Amino acid sequence: MVMNVKDCIKGNVTFLYYRAGNLWYVTENSFCFPVPIEDVGDATFNKEEKGIMLMRWIRKHLAIIEQDA
Repeated sequence: MVMNVKDCIKGNVTFLYYRAGNLWYVTENSFCFPVPIEDVGDATFNKEEKGIMLMRWIRKHLAIIEQDA
């Protein structure tokens, strides 16, 4: 199934787990994506965020998936 950014940023995203230097989140439409902790700096990442706030990483992960397909 092809996802698009617009569908992924609607609503909230929820933190799932931390693994290998990445914070993994899931969108309301079940798209999972990583946020590298090296990008976090001193920012606070909450258990739940608005999808639009993490659009940068959603877009990056969608591009990687599209490239690999």
